[in-house]
Amino acid sequence: MPHLLFFPLRLIPDAVHANVLARVFNHLLRGQTIAARLPEIDGKSVCIHIKDALSKIHFRVEHGRLQAATPGHADVCISGNAEDFWQLAARREDPDTLFFSRRLCIQGDTATGVHIKNLLDALDYDWESHFRAVLGNTLGHAAFRFFQRTGA
Repeated sequence: MPHLLFFPLRLIPDAVHANVLARVFNHLLRGQTIAARLPEIDGKSVCIHIKDALSKIHFRVEHGRLQAATPGHADVCISGNAEDFWQLAARREDPDTLFFSRRLCIQGDTATGVHIKNLLDALDYDWESHFRAVLGNTLGHAAFRFFQRTGA
């Protein structure tokens, strides 16, 4: 899949990626326990540097949510290749493995970097909580049951 990402990563400006990804991440964080830990790094800026795609995507944590940020100073920069970020996002590779093998690198403010790595480590996505947070208890429960039955 990462090779399919190269074209849009190179063609579409990084600011557009930051806006879209911030919206997607914020939506996906609804109902997740790790969302309650984002305020601990409020005001911090993060750069995701996808080295092989020559892309730098900047975020800022504000009021417990990710916001697209303008390029510039970042408190933390996480860098790696598209394949490694894909493995992390798809939960096919453990964050510790990626960081300790130096396939993903964290530079900058150590405390913020460790906090982000711990958030990634703690990510155990709860689809039922997400459906309930987005759709309410009754409809969310029904949507989750449908989701389970379809094997998605």
